[in-house]
Amino acid sequence: MPPRRSYDQYCAAARALDAVGDRWTLLIVRELLAGPRRYTDLHADLPGVSTDVLASRLKDMEQRGLATRRRLPPPSAAYVYELTLRGRELLPVLEALAAWGAPALAERAPTDAVRAHWFALPLLRCLAAAGAGPGAEGVVEVRLDEGCFHVRLGGAADADDRTYGDGPAPDGADAALTLDAATCVAVSRGELTIGQGVREGRIEVSGDSVLAKALRES
Repeated sequence: MPPRRSYDQYCAAARALDAVGDRWTLLIVRELLAGPRRYTDLHADLPGVSTDVLASRLKDMEQRGLATRRRLPPPSAAYVYELTLRGRELLPVLEALAAWGAPALAERAPTDAVRAHWFALPLLRCLAAAGAGPGAEGVVEVRLDEGCFHVRLGGAADADDRTYGDGPAPDGADAALTLDAATCVAVSRGELTIGQGVREGRIEVSGDSVLAKALRES
C-alpha cells in the first residue's frame, strides 16, 4: 500500500479527511457502529473491498485512535475490532451523509449489494422524530425481507455504546416495524412518514409500549 498522504492544511475539515477520507474508511465505521466485528465479518459485509485494503484501513484507524482490536474472552479465541469513543463520535457525520445520499437510492442497480443494517443510518433520524415524546424511548426492531436490525431511541446507549445493531434486538424490542426495502427508502427520503405507512398498510408496527404507540400515530 502507498504511504498515507495528508492535505497539510491547518483546517478542521482537512484534518478530518486526513483521518477518514480514504476510500472504505467511513464504511468500516458504519459497520463498527453496529458493535464489535471480526475481520471476517467486516470483509463479508463490505463487498468489493480487498483483504489488503481492509487490513490497511483498520491499521490506520487503530493508529489514529478511531478503533481498537481486542481478543474475546474464552472459550472464543477470535479478535474483534471496535470503535473508540473518538470513532463513535462519527455517528452524526454518517447520519448526515446518509441523509444527503438518500435521494440517490431512487434506483437500485441489479449489481448493488444490500444488507439490512445499512438502512439503519438513514432511518435513525426518522425513527427518533417519530418516537419523540415522554416515555417514547427504547429499542425498535426493523424487519425487512433482506434481514433485520435494531436501533435504540432515546436514553443511554447499551453496554457496547451502540445506537444500532445487526440482527434481532438481543434483549427483545419495545416495538417492531415490518416493511419492505422500497418503503424503508421512502421513509428515509422523507417521502413517507411511519404513521402514513401504517395507515396505508405499507408498515406494520407491533408492540404495546409507549414507543410502539408513538410510532403508529406519528
